[in-house]
Amino acid sequence: MGADRVFAYGAAAGLLGDLLLGDPRRGHPVAAFGRAAGAVERVLWRDHRGWGALHTAVCAGGAAALGAVAARAVRTSPAASAALTGVATWAVVGGTSLAREARAVGRALESGDVEAARARLPHLCGRDPQALDADGIARAVVESVAENTSDAVVGALTWGALAGVPGLLGFRAVNTLDAMVGHKSPRHRRYGWASARLDDVAGWPGARLTAVLATAAGGDPRGAVRAWRADAGKHPSPNAGPVEASFAGALGVRLGGTLSYGGRVEHRPVLNGDGRAVQVADIDRAVRLSRRVSWLALGTCAAARLLGRRLLGAPPESGGPTRTPPRKGRTS
Repeated sequence: MGADRVFAYGAAAGLLGDLLLGDPRRGHPVAAFGRAAGAVERVLWRDHRGWGALHTAVCAGGAAALGAVAARAVRTSPAASAALTGVATWAVVGGTSLAREARAVGRALESGDVEAARARLPHLCGRDPQALDADGIARAVVESVAENTSDAVVGALTWGALAGVPGLLGFRAVNTLDAMVGHKSPRHRRYGWASARLDDVAGWPGARLTAVLATAAGGDPRGAVRAWRADAGKHPSPNAGPVEASFAGALGVRLGGTLSYGGRVEHRPVLNGDGRAVQVADIDRAVRLSRRVSWLALGTCAAARLLGRRLLGAPPESGGPTRTPPRKGRTS
C-alpha cells in the first residue's frame, strides 16, 4: 500500500470517527497539548517577540516532531501507518463538535431562549454574548461555522496531505497556539505575534481550498465567487476573509459588521452586502454546507496527493522494506 493510499484510508477513517464519536469529553489530545503549551508559556513568558517565537517553536515543533517519530516507528507496516493517520486525523479535526455546538445555539434561539443561546455561544467562539441580540448570535454562529470549517477540518486535511501525520499534528498545534496567545491582549500583543503570523501562513492553503469548495457545494456559486472577490480582502484576517465571504455568498446571507471581543468593539466590513440578514434557520444550512465541504476536502486532498506522486514520477510504495534485486552475472 502506497503512502497516498495510507493517507486516504487513514484520513477517511479519522473523519468518519469524528462523525460517529465526536470529541471525547475527557482526555482530548488537543486539550492535553493546550495544558502543555500553557505550562511552557508560564516558564518562557516575557513581553518580547523573541520569547514568543521560542514558545511557538517549542510547542508547534514538538508536536510535529512527535508525529514524525510516531510515523517513523510504524513506517514498515501500511496497516499501522493507516491506523496512526486515522487516530491523528480524529484527534485534530473537530467538525462534529462544531456542528453540535452550532445546532445547540440554534435550538435555543428557535425556542426563544436568548439567554440560553448566550450561555452556549462561548463554547463556539470568543465573542461577548451579552453584547448580542438573537440576530447577532445567529450571525456569530454562521461566521464561526465558516471559519472553523477551515481551521478545524480542511486546514488539517490539507497539511495531512502535504506532510502526513507531522503535518496533521503540527497544523493543529499552530492553530491552537494562535487561539491561546495570538490575540492582541496586553499580555500577548508581542508574545503571541509569532504564533499569529505562523497561523496565517499555515492556514493559507486550507482557507483557499475551503472557499473553493464552499463555492462549489453551496446553493449559489456565482454569488459565492462574487462575494469572495469583492469582500474577502476587506476582512482583517487574510484567511477568514475568503472563507466567510464565500460562505456568505453561497448561503445568500450578509455577514460581518459590528462585534465585540473581550470588551473591545470592532467594526468589520460587511461581507456579501447584497445578501439578507442571517436567520436562525441559516445555522443549520451553514452546518450542512460545512459537512459537504469537509468530505469534499477529504476527496480533494487524497486525489491531490495521488496525483502529485504520479506527476513527480515517484515509484509505488509497498510500505515494507525494500529489497535489492539480485545482481546479474557477468557475460563475456
